[in-house]
Amino acid sequence: MAAVPMTKVALAMGTGRGTGTPSVHDHAAMGHAAMVGDIVPAPGGPDALEAVTAPPPPLPHAPGRLREYTLAAVDRDIEVAPGVTFPAWTYNGTVPGPVIRATEDDLLRVNFFNGGAHPHTIHFHGIHPANMDGVFEIVEPGRSYTYEFPARPYGMHLYHCHSTPLKKHIHKGLYGAFIIDPPEPRKPAQELVMVMNGFDTDGDGENNFYTVNGLTFFFAKYPIKVSRSKTVRIYLANLTEFDLVNSFHLHGEFFRYYPTGSSDAFEYTDTVMLCQGQRGIIEIDFHNVGRFMFHAHQSEFTELGWMGFFEVVD
Repeated sequence: MAAVPMTKVALAMGTGRGTGTPSVHDHAAMGHAAMVGDIVPAPGGPDALEAVTAPPPPLPHAPGRLREYTLAAVDRDIEVAPGVTFPAWTYNGTVPGPVIRATEDDLLRVNFFNGGAHPHTIHFHGIHPANMDGVFEIVEPGRSYTYEFPARPYGMHLYHCHSTPLKKHIHKGLYGAFIIDPPEPRKPAQELVMVMNGFDTDGDGENNFYTVNGLTFFFAKYPIKVSRSKTVRIYLANLTEFDLVNSFHLHGEFFRYYPTGSSDAFEYTDTVMLCQGQRGIIEIDFHNVGRFMFHAHQSEFTELGWMGFFEVVD
């Protein structure tokens, strides 16, 4: 099913995994500089990823405050590249699922309903009681479970299904970002969530496409407009299955990278490598205006969908 649409992607980017399509050698015409705007093979309109890219606003520290969310497992086909669908298992119909956000010491309550065809759970990274861990509390189709625990520690975390086979449940799309804000608020910033992932659309155990937030080349077709005068904060997580690592590289700039976002310690760099489940917070203070590329520094991932641009303005 993926062969014809993948050929289109290969012609746009010069390669394609498993398609047998020869590379395009007109690099000047088909290089990354040409991969911006309407020419880009990305599905969806400009607001298609708003719900999973723009996190809810942070709230001030108020111990014991209830933060309540509802998640439902839903089986549905999603379009990941033009004309290419993937039979996903989702939380609330999207891959990744909704961003869950709380402040440290909030009481987090997540009401989960399994509307899918398979047993599922939600496992939250962080600190919580054993009966809230999403390992033993298997939720059968048509059943519900409520997860409730104090939100801690602060940082960038994630959630995912922990039913077996775990590899399949994660790869099919049951995961999302989980942000816990510190008691002392971070400074104001332009905030984004980026969940790195991949899609095996032909069932051979290898990913055919790579994305951030679920759509190939989306942020190349729709560059992210940011202000040079304001810090850009990215909550970054890797949920890619089948590949040992994924990465984030920014052109023309360095950034502060806070592993897990649970302390003030950071590395000043332009590239970070994450295995599955690793996550952190990136803070960028752009020195220059213009268009700056960001992408995986595994070149194949870039050319199969995981790339985009920041449009930096005054």
